[in-house]
Amino acid sequence: MNVGFSFKEFISSKPGLKYLFFGGKGGVGKTVVSSAAACLLSELGFKTLIGSTNPVHSLSSAFDQDFWGKGITPIKGAKNLYALEIDVSKTVGRYKDDLVDKISMFLKYADIPIKPGPFVEVATTNPAFEEAAMFDDMIDVMLKGEFDVYVFDTAPVAHTYRLLGMSKVYEAWLAKMIKSRQEALSLRLKLSFRKEKVAKEIAEDPLLKSAIEMKKSTDMARRLLTDPERTAFFFVTLPLALPIAVVERFVTWVKAFNIPTGGVIVNCVVPKEKFDLEKASPYLVHKIEEQEHYLKVIHEKFPGEVLAHLPLMETEVRGLEMIAHLAEALKHPSRA
Repeated sequence: MNVGFSFKEFISSKPGLKYLFFGGKGGVGKTVVSSAAACLLSELGFKTLIGSTNPVHSLSSAFDQDFWGKGITPIKGAKNLYALEIDVSKTVGRYKDDLVDKISMFLKYADIPIKPGPFVEVATTNPAFEEAAMFDDMIDVMLKGEFDVYVFDTAPVAHTYRLLGMSKVYEAWLAKMIKSRQEALSLRLKLSFRKEKVAKEIAEDPLLKSAIEMKKSTDMARRLLTDPERTAFFFVTLPLALPIAVVERFVTWVKAFNIPTGGVIVNCVVPKEKFDLEKASPYLVHKIEEQEHYLKVIHEKFPGEVLAHLPLMETEVRGLEMIAHLAEALKHPSRA
């Protein structure tokens, strides 16, 4: 057996690590695994926040406590551990109001006598609008810096792909917007006969100021997300063909955004040492043989990157005690 590098050892090797993301195919147990990681980090003395960027939150179910829409909430029974389940409807509503203000401001200063309604309708029916709102909330939480470590339970792959991609989309859009506004204001100044007054108005232009402030936040977010000392994305899989294939693609996408990767965690591994396979049913023997095959595949596809094998629990994982049990498993290296 080849002994790998454990999740705890990875954390210890990155003293500046602050932002941890957990992703993978829907149904692989991202919430449970990220919760276990947050639990371990809090045990190590870090003031830890676990937040969900999934519109369908599961943290309340995992911890068997109610976090929905309550803001940052201490997790009962744990030290240094807090949870955040954002009410997506409120986030989207607030984001929509903000968008109305920005579009109204743009139309006013661009001297376009049109109501903002149609523009807002187009923007808010965009498939990525919800991700944009969630991205803003996530970055706001990160930039406040109230915690030592932030753990994010992300949505299934497609949603997370768009969420992480918002940093690049924002950056390109804001740069274009700022450049266009600067060119328009420059032309206005050149054509004006009252240059002193116009120059003062340009210096105080609220649209340009707003765009520049947004770009500053986006630039800071991009620096955080791409900093290998502070950020890592972890991939959760099951010892099955489809989740493994999804992780392969997902790793490529995350790296394309220049987001540092931490490693792979295999969830729901049947602890074969607990069974006498000579006396076990053919079904169990077959399932364990299949599992061993896929564990070998995982280690071959992600050599040196598999940080843990988390055991399949006898019952549904609910409550801090069971999550803490999985956190203990993250301390031990996987065996290929």
